[in-house]
Amino acid sequence: MKALFVDTAGWVACADGADPAHVRCCAARDAALEAGQALVTTDFIVDETLTLIQFRLGLGAAEAWWQQVDRSARLRWERIDSDRFEKARHLFFQHRDKDFSFTDCTSFVVMREIRLTQAITTDRHFRRMGFQVVPAPRGRAPRT
Repeated sequence: MKALFVDTAGWVACADGADPAHVRCCAARDAALEAGQALVTTDFIVDETLTLIQFRLGLGAAEAWWQQVDRSARLRWERIDSDRFEKARHLFFQHRDKDFSFTDCTSFVVMREIRLTQAITTDRHFRRMGFQVVPAPRGRAPRT
């Protein structure tokens, strides 16, 4: 599957024009869509994203974001069912030396399961788990 995962940090950066990564994350999202890639996210990511947009920008902005993604034919939703939840729980407690959130772990499980290697995010945890972050962190050349 030619797709790109979108994490909470990526969605929020795209929604918030004041976010330092706004332009770069929007450009990464738009480039993926122009290249014919689908965007993939999870119900746990949507939960976090709606909450963060509401806190940062207000309920109206959260609703506008929801309406945009809910109507998108280019967005693939992955649900965190009981099997994925248990795999994420195992990963969460397995990596005691990391400060992964539980939602990060659900994302890692989904990405591994459907064989995605790239995520639009500014969250360093994705790199720590071996995924490529798009856009590349400032000051680093993208991996080829």
